[in-house]
Parts: sequence; C-alpha cells; structure tokens
Amino acid sequence: MSKKYQIQNKPFIVPTTDGKLIEEHFGNATILSEISIAYMVAPPKWTEPFQNPEFDEYTYIIEGKKQFNIDGEIIVLEKGQSIKILKGTRIKYSNPFDEECKYLSVCLPAFSMDLVHREE
Repeated sequence: MSKKYQIQNKPFIVPTTDGKLIEEHFGNATILSEISIAYMVAPPKWTEPFQNPEFDEYTYIIEGKKQFNIDGEIIVLEKGQSIKILKGTRIKYSNPFDEECKYLSVCLPAFSMDLVHREE
C-alpha cells in the first residue's frame, strides 16, 4: 500500500537576483502538484516589475507588510491578512518598508515562468 501523503523536506530555492527568498514546497520545481505553495521573504525596499499572471494567486502575510499595486490601486497587507488576486490582473508586488516581509504564496495552477508576463 502506498502512502497517502507527501512530506516536503527540501523545498526548491528559486534563484533570484533581487534578494528575495523563494522556497517552493510544492509545484513545478519540486513535487509536481496541482498548485504551487511557496514560502517567501521580501527584503526591505524590494520591488518587482508589473506583471499579468495567467493564474489566480493567494498571499498570506506571516510577518511584516507587503504592498500590492493592483491596476493602480495601492493595497498594504499586514501580519495575519490575506488576499486573492485574479488571473490576468495587472499587479506589482513590493516591500517599500524598513522590515522584511515573510509570506506564503499559493498559485493555481502550479507556477511556471511561461505563465508570467513581466513588464521591463
């Protein structure tokens, strides 16, 4: 009889050039899954370019604050808050604050760079 669960002991560390930590626990880079679950740490003053993901994304803030620019509307989430952003939404993620932000990100379907369209 096979096990009816999978424990992830070695998440994939996604290479970044902006100081952000991305540990993918489930998804395309690790144990193939219908979803991507990643623990992330955004350093102070971190930002990404605008993008239009072709998947829904859920974010839960564990510690600190994270800023979302959603179609020009600025939203700041703090510890214990969460958000769902619908696929195709123009979004810019950032941490313009003085402390790092720790959060969980869940994407449907599993994350793929082919499904993210970033502006230069």
